[in-house]
Amino acid sequence: MLNFFSIVLIILIIFFIVIFKRKYIFNAFNKKKLYPMKEMHNIMTSSEKKYNHYQNSSNKYSEIYKRKLRADMNNLFNGSAEDKLKALNLAEELADKSTLPILRKGLKEMNLQIVERSADLIRKFK
Repeated sequence: MLNFFSIVLIILIIFFIVIFKRKYIFNAFNKKKLYPMKEMHNIMTSSEKKYNHYQNSSNKYSEIYKRKLRADMNNLFNGSAEDKLKALNLAEELADKSTLPILRKGLKEMNLQIVERSADLIRKFK
């Protein structure tokens, strides 16, 4: 009896994984069919080389610390021009796409330093 329930439970778990993670499973199979392994490695490494340093610097912080930095950036960006430059320095330190709304606000500022700094940081994401 217990053996039957364990088999049914395993089948249900597999069924739910297939239903809810279907997109990821099919994408994994499609990528392997489209490219041989060597070409796949070349594609990934060539795209990762461009902004490797900037994107990897965001991985050195925990999520709690990132959340704190984002809150500090938002608070500083509501202040004076010096505070806004400090917020942009924090955005560079965080190097995360979650900083894009603040960087876009920086593009709309009147201070030329803030606009140039924001544009420079946004450029690193392209």
